[in-house]
Amino acid sequence: MNKVNLANKLAMFDSHWDPHVVASYNDNDVMVVKFQGEYPFHKHDTTDDFFLVLEGEVTMDYQDHDPVTFGAGELVVVPAGVIHRPRAEKEVKALLIEPKGEPNSGDSGRAPAPKPHI
Repeated sequence: MNKVNLANKLAMFDSHWDPHVVASYNDNDVMVVKFQGEYPFHKHDTTDDFFLVLEGEVTMDYQDHDPVTFGAGELVVVPAGVIHRPRAEKEVKALLIEPKGEPNSGDSGRAPAPKPHI
């Protein structure tokens, strides 16, 4: 029943590719994250991947589709099982929604982020 100020939450950390949980609903975590550069290609077999850009510009690369570039106020949902890679030339601030316990790394081989609650 409390509001969440996303800018205040994003100001609490500087790390990249390190999502922080700011709220939960229906067994989903709502997270904020900062990132720059590219994440490895990966997929999530059983869940969609939700990205809403708050600041900056992201290109979502796909293994079997043309890339999609989206900016502040725009979102992309990557369907379950689709191989993808987010990347950004400059720092991006984004809101993510994932089921609780879903590793952000998918099958990339990269260690999942711990997703602390802030």
